[in-house]
Amino acid sequence: MTAVPDRAQPRPDAPLTQALAADLDAADFRSEPLRSLWGEEADDALGRGLQEPVLRALHSRDDALATLGRLWVLGMPQPQDAVERALPKAGVAGVVTLGLARVEGATVHPQALIRPQSFVDADGVGEWWIASDLDEAALGAALPADHVLGVGGASRTLAELIIPVPVERALDLGTGCGIQALLVSRHAARVVATDISARALAYAELNAQLNGVHDIEFRLGSLFEPVAGETFDLIVSNPPFVITPRATDVPEYEYRDGGLVGDALVEEFLRHAPAHLAPGGIAQLLGNWESRADAPGLDRVRSWVGDDLDAWVIQREELTPLGYAELWIRDGGTLPRDAEFTSLLSAWLDDFAEREVTAVGFGYILLRRPVTGATVLRRFETVSQPVSNLGRALGAGLAAHDALATGIPDRLVVAQDVTEARHHMPGEDDPSVIELRQGGGFGRTIGVDSALAGFVGACDGELTVGQIVAALADLFDVPLAALWADIEPRIRQLVLDGLLLPAAE
Repeated sequence: MTAVPDRAQPRPDAPLTQALAADLDAADFRSEPLRSLWGEEADDALGRGLQEPVLRALHSRDDALATLGRLWVLGMPQPQDAVERALPKAGVAGVVTLGLARVEGATVHPQALIRPQSFVDADGVGEWWIASDLDEAALGAALPADHVLGVGGASRTLAELIIPVPVERALDLGTGCGIQALLVSRHAARVVATDISARALAYAELNAQLNGVHDIEFRLGSLFEPVAGETFDLIVSNPPFVITPRATDVPEYEYRDGGLVGDALVEEFLRHAPAHLAPGGIAQLLGNWESRADAPGLDRVRSWVGDDLDAWVIQREELTPLGYAELWIRDGGTLPRDAEFTSLLSAWLDDFAEREVTAVGFGYILLRRPVTGATVLRRFETVSQPVSNLGRALGAGLAAHDALATGIPDRLVVAQDVTEARHHMPGEDDPSVIELRQGGGFGRTIGVDSALAGFVGACDGELTVGQIVAALADLFDVPLAALWADIEPRIRQLVLDGLLLPAAE
């Protein structure tokens, strides 16, 4: 395996980062201009790890955008004079001081990646510049243990999950490059960002400066140690949840490995987070959990959450121990052709076998500390279908749960994204299957009978729930009490799932 070259430590410096931000802005160093620079096909190929199409598109261009694209998007050395022209305010000396580049002879070598990251939230569309460590392609080697990851798929997933409501105090636990802290700062008055890695905190602080965000406080430490005795209205975390063998010669990557056995890190978070939630406060995180011979994964997660807390846990996928091990060995840059691959695979499989692990689940966890006397939500489910706008969907689900605490709303309407599908056997007039389909959010498909389908079809906000059920009892010639006993819990579930909404008053 190729040795990793010496790397600089990021060194946040507000005046220099402001100068660098001005240079990036002047070069139009943003997602769309870069995509236009080298073309959509080359940009898509870059997302798959292929650099050659981008290099061919840039060819001999030496303008500021092309130079900075090669230097910090691709992580390629560039001529010093070209970099000086591209950075008239910060200069090469400035980015060397920030730990983002080094100079050898007449060549500037990148010490970090800087990539534009677009986002969309309740306040609109925006973009951050995010600095992180050089990736495998730029290093030409496997990642070092203290690698600071940029914005990956997990980061984007968590960002989509966050319920978009204003809060006073927020905590980003395990901030990494700082992307979640930056996003949360858009609707939080104050943000505390913590990490066990000093290198990650340096990048996070540099990124906050680079993007002109000043209301984030950075603290070093493990889990909740840096915020002992404090409470927050929102806690977000993309923790280092990857299950890694505690065996010799298995790399312990700080960005993904919390240093505990199995899924103990997620358990620790769930057991300690409630003490740091203000009344009504919410914690949201990603995690892995093990299914074992004696207990399914979701049951194990349920046992970690106190009965006095709202809990909504969504398992998105499960992998076999072999599939999980291969995924994360490859993630560290070791491929099956490498000599180390077999020994790493054996270490992972031995570790899983010791705990009788049968599968590893991945998903989303939401906790909420209810206000005094509120009914507790307990929802543990597997959702494998495509989903969208989950932050809003989760927020709507919590609001529906709260509304149902005092009974089903008097008048209901069908959500705008709900459609009905009826399936008939050939020659039959009556449908054999009736389904309600949700177009957004969790994209649920729910089978209903004729009575419930008739109820939903009549929910236009004009008739009350009682009036609709009474009419259906007459139509189907069944006792009203019997129909209500059958249909009431299913109406509640449709409200909880967002297919039925309280009618506007």
